[in-house]
Amino acid sequence: MDRSGSKRVLITGGASGLGKAIALKFSSHGHHVAIVDLNDERGQETLDQLKQSGVDAFYQRCDVRKSEDVQSAVAATQKRWGGIDVMINNAGVAAGGPFDWVSSEDWDWVMDINFFGVLRGCQASVPVMKEQGSGHLVNIASMAGLLNPPGMSNYNVSKAAVISLSETLVAELQPWGIGVTCVCPSFFKTNLGESMRSPDKTTSVKLEKLVAGSSDLSADDIAGMIYDAVDSNQFLLMPHEKARLAWDYKRDSLDNHLKAQLKLAQQVKEQAQPAE
Repeated sequence: MDRSGSKRVLITGGASGLGKAIALKFSSHGHHVAIVDLNDERGQETLDQLKQSGVDAFYQRCDVRKSEDVQSAVAATQKRWGGIDVMINNAGVAAGGPFDWVSSEDWDWVMDINFFGVLRGCQASVPVMKEQGSGHLVNIASMAGLLNPPGMSNYNVSKAAVISLSETLVAELQPWGIGVTCVCPSFFKTNLGESMRSPDKTTSVKLEKLVAGSSDLSADDIAGMIYDAVDSNQFLLMPHEKARLAWDYKRDSLDNHLKAQLKLAQQVKEQAQPAE
């Protein structure tokens, strides 16, 4: 990323968690930041912090399930700053549960936000970037989309779709000077658990424990890695070392990976309890 001037950055789900950390990271380097979210209170709090850094910033309410909202956010960014340099599709939710317990409605919900929300962000921003002849997409996926752990089928698929879309766009958009970074973090302390939707009450408990027990990287750490990945035009970012080792293990021996998955699947079967 060219550091010679202020970049124009739009972040979905930018009011809290990783989105907020990314917003503060970019603003600390003097870049203009627009955050969009559904939580107006948190959005205003984050906006106040951004303005303290002296950069131009604004907040706008946006539901990534609505194309018109995402288009409006991109249009507002373009109107205010004349374009958009970095589109960060960060908004996402948590989901899971045994496959045959997960309803079609739950599948629709997680796909609409985690995948189609990212897709809508790309659809809205790419035409602007093509016209400029430059830009960068950052799509937040997950290691779950690469490793596909049992008991998380709908979440895994939503994130795997983001990875697939991102990889497709790398080659397609390069001729227009548009870069793509796909981020696949593992567990870290954030408020993702607030959005958890599952027919299995143990799924939420497991997520809480995994998030609470994660201490190797913070949201701020990952935000810094994302900033550097955009700067270097890095495609795949896997921030967590243990997750990278698990990915290497899967690539080296898919059969052994699947055998390990069987043990995890048995645990899901034995521990699952219907949500009240």
